[in-house]
Amino acid sequence: MNDILWITEQDVVSLLSLPEAIAALTEGLREEATGQASNMVKTHIVWDGHSTMHAIGAVFGQVGLAGTKIWAHTAGGAMPLLVMIDANDGSVRAIIEAFALGQMRTGGISGVGTALMAEPSARRMAMIGAGKQSLAQVAAVAAVRPLERVAIWSPTPEKREKLAAAVENVLGIEAIAATNLEEAIDAAEIVTLATRATSPFLMSAMLPRGVHINAVGAITPERAEFDTALLDRAGLIAADSVPQARKLSRELIEGFGDDAAAWGRVRPLNALVAEDGVRPADADLTIFKAMGMGISDLSLGSAVLSRAQSAGLGRLISRPVRVAPRLTRN
Repeated sequence: MNDILWITEQDVVSLLSLPEAIAALTEGLREEATGQASNMVKTHIVWDGHSTMHAIGAVFGQVGLAGTKIWAHTAGGAMPLLVMIDANDGSVRAIIEAFALGQMRTGGISGVGTALMAEPSARRMAMIGAGKQSLAQVAAVAAVRPLERVAIWSPTPEKREKLAAAVENVLGIEAIAATNLEEAIDAAEIVTLATRATSPFLMSAMLPRGVHINAVGAITPERAEFDTALLDRAGLIAADSVPQARKLSRELIEGFGDDAAAWGRVRPLNALVAEDGVRPADADLTIFKAMGMGISDLSLGSAVLSRAQSAGLGRLISRPVRVAPRLTRN
């Protein structure tokens, strides 16, 4: 057993770009489709009405890697860590600081969903939410569709204006800070939701035919972003983890309840990847529900670990010495 490699946020950013992350996610989903990767459904706990702690994980049997990511989302911030484990002997191979990796994973999986489900001709995007995930979300869609314009809505004027400036300065895409939600989604062909809303705000009547929706913000049952009536219009619905959606997505739980046939409409994203999915020609709307899953984090973690070892990056820390517990009093 070797020492453990600690990989920092700066290392992650230097080793992996967002387009490379999208490619790694796609490959991980292909592995899942063939049974070579297994996902652990998320577990989470809520306290103080708004703070949450999450744990997800996965195993890539063919390459001998397992991993788990844990983080607590609090008002004071979060510090996610991805622990990379040797699937053969259980030893820890690396610990990766995972904030930037998580942004690439969450943005990247929307990129995968958009590539498979949005109209090939889509050029206009609405970004609803202007938090920490938002710029990566826009960048991921821009990596798979040649965006010409992005409209941004957040109830906080300073946030939406700051994001619009970042989209133009960093990505070189025309961006506007919309004055209301309706203005933001007007003429949008791709709508990404990345908010912490607790009540649905995107209603079916707001959207014309042809729109693709990436719903990524509501990943626990106390949150919801879109009205369940949108499900009736959807010609294709997919989720990165259907079991996780059945457990934690309030939008889908309220829409489908215990109806197994209705839940059968929700396709796993790995199946679309395996089929080189194409948006149905007659689809009114398409919806991708991203819950965040261990296979996604492990796909990126595996790429980062391999590149760090090749580049000599990361800091080795000594493996702890095993000590038997004391079973009696002194």
